[in-house]
Amino acid sequence: MAIKRKPEWLRIDMSKGRSLDYVENMLKKYSLNTVCEEANCPNRMECYSRKTATFMILGKECSRNCRFCNVSHGTLEEVDPKEPENLASAAVEMGLKHVVVTTVTRDDLSDGGAGHFAKVVNAIRVKDSNITIELLISDLQGQKEALKTVVDSKPEIINHNVETVPRLYKEIRPMAIYERSLDVLRQVKEMDDTILTKSGMMVGLGEKEEEVIEVMKDLRDVGCDFLTLGQYLRPSEKHYPVMEYVSPETFERYRIKAEELGFKFTASGPFVRSSYKAADALDAIKAKNEA
Repeated sequence: MAIKRKPEWLRIDMSKGRSLDYVENMLKKYSLNTVCEEANCPNRMECYSRKTATFMILGKECSRNCRFCNVSHGTLEEVDPKEPENLASAAVEMGLKHVVVTTVTRDDLSDGGAGHFAKVVNAIRVKDSNITIELLISDLQGQKEALKTVVDSKPEIINHNVETVPRLYKEIRPMAIYERSLDVLRQVKEMDDTILTKSGMMVGLGEKEEEVIEVMKDLRDVGCDFLTLGQYLRPSEKHYPVMEYVSPETFERYRIKAEELGFKFTASGPFVRSSYKAADALDAIKAKNEA
């Protein structure tokens, strides 16, 4: 049975939205989407107040129907050829130093949208070569050439989320394959080991602690550098129920274990999402290198 009452540590500070209008007006100006809104992220007000957002390309409609996700899955949109240039312009105008770009899954496109990702990276580089770029990609249906297109655009970070433990895939991610997701991360390193890789998981879906640790080990086995762990929050009654509200103490145990396993940076906490304070991971590596 789903747990209905949220604990104290899951209360959102609603006072952090002072730049909400600024970011929303910028998105409208350039006809852009953010995963912050589409996925109903609990951190969006805080991030908007810091003038940051995770841009979502290739439309608002997803070709898959994961039971945890709030992104809609209706009629798939035409690819907007102006989107890379518009996104780059918005990033520069907002004064961003680190840009995160994600996408809906587009299994209908021959390359899964890989070429569009590359165009976005190139457009940002032309506008400001000092901006660091993080791409949160789909599994591209395991297409190696499509993945190479993304890798060859040379973002600083390529993120692909495993989302949950393999035992729950059929129930929660029926159109995804755990081993395929691991292969994406492995292949990125094989193609270009200078690119940092990242993955993330939700907890509270009914997984066991030992299963989470096994996923961590699998991710390290494929060379994954960064890890994010956050609490699953049910977007609506139609979505998969929350089975557990994981305590902050458990999140801290996970963080310590991830550090022991060799992740270069781990964000672990109830409100952590894959792109939350994304630049912190690069800053942490830079600080270690300078120490």
